[in-house]
Amino acid sequence: MESIFHEKQEGSLCAQHCLNNLLQGEYFSPVELSSIAHQLDEEERMRMAEGGVTSEDYRTFLQQPSGNMDDSGFFSIQVISNALKVWGLELILFNSPEYQRLRIDPINERSFICNYKEHWFTVRKLGKQVMLPLFPCLFPHSVANETHQ
Repeated sequence: MESIFHEKQEGSLCAQHCLNNLLQGEYFSPVELSSIAHQLDEEERMRMAEGGVTSEDYRTFLQQPSGNMDDSGFFSIQVISNALKVWGLELILFNSPEYQRLRIDPINERSFICNYKEHWFTVRKLGKQVMLPLFPCLFPHSVANETHQ
């Protein structure tokens, strides 16, 4: 790899930057992620409607803002997961039963999507080095992977 792609944080669009840094290119825009969020919102609305469109739960649900995105540009883990599916990638939650069932060894994984205080960021291996973001994602820096070459 000749150069490392790193999209600096702008506003609260950390999910977009996280995905693009993971994929090493400008693949997702706020518009595309918003479209995924709206699609998820519609699927949730349809599921809630199954309980009856006149129910109190459904009316309360309709009054609430999206759980998949907000006005600041923050996107949910569901949006990130669906965006990765476009590339044939699967997001597996670290503390999920599936992760435990698959017996995944984190040392052997190439990348992680992390969230710290509502901020998404990517930790990724590039070659034999692990790239960690300097908080708040201004520039990446590398950590030599000397123990697992």
